[in-house]
Amino acid sequence: MAPPNRHLRHSRHEGRRTPAPGTTRRSLLAGLAAAGALGAAGCSRVATASTGGGELLDRLRAQGVARLGIAGEIPFGYIDRNGELTGEAPELARVVFKRLGVDRVQPVPTEFGSLIPGLNSQQFDVVAAGMYVTPDRCEQVIFADPDYQMKDAFVVRKGNPKGLRGYRDVVREKARCATGTGYAQIQHAVAAGYRESDLLIVPDQVAGLNAVEAGRVDVFAATAVTARSVVRSSRAAEATAPFAPLVDGKPQVDGGAFAFRRTETRLRDAFDAELRKLRESGELLRVLRPFGFTEAEMTDLTAKELCGG
Repeated sequence: MAPPNRHLRHSRHEGRRTPAPGTTRRSLLAGLAAAGALGAAGCSRVATASTGGGELLDRLRAQGVARLGIAGEIPFGYIDRNGELTGEAPELARVVFKRLGVDRVQPVPTEFGSLIPGLNSQQFDVVAAGMYVTPDRCEQVIFADPDYQMKDAFVVRKGNPKGLRGYRDVVREKARCATGTGYAQIQHAVAAGYRESDLLIVPDQVAGLNAVEAGRVDVFAATAVTARSVVRSSRAAEATAPFAPLVDGKPQVDGGAFAFRRTETRLRDAFDAELRKLRESGELLRVLRPFGFTEAEMTDLTAKELCGG
């Protein structure tokens, strides 16, 4: 869910179950809408905001289900071709909430830009969309510690004929560059000197791969996990090695995490405690690996440092 930029942010999702050929963001959201409508039928009313650390964890245990805000992004959270909810964030949420005494999770679909407003208006209980932790978001929600860290990578033609391994290469070679709607890679390219007006903005990673394969662009910029995943079925394109883009002159490595309402510190802290156990035992990587994540994406970054605290 290459992740979007800090203002539009949609972090970015591929996984254990591969989406059907030709799957697009629109079709993913349509599937989510159908699943969400079924799951939400019996819980249209929501309780008032919690206080004093929050009572949401108790309510979720009593109800036996946690509602996940999902943006329909592969590999972070999506409905697969069998109509089942999957992705790194939902699968991890299933494990953590089970440990917290909540048996089920159900998707509530929305656009990425509506995730934080939807969370704060209690349309769902937690954002489970691989959302990057950024200072501006930290003013609106509270985050668990990141469950992954992420670098960028490029989708290029086989053999990488222009030798594009970073944004400065793209600028130097005057290469034609594409990236996704709202992706963080827009900011990364602009920080390297690429004119935003020259970027080709496409709906999703499938469209980005198609643009590279058809020769409309030289490179599609995305997260490393997105680039690796989308080229698996391609005979004409490959992914470059991951790299940390320079932002304000410094290497930028982002972290994605679950987000909670600011009143729900008790649920966030309990979630964090279980996540820490999964990380220490190595179970976290086992859960995330089917969705293209590797040891390189495991992290000890904290929400506090990414929030600027």
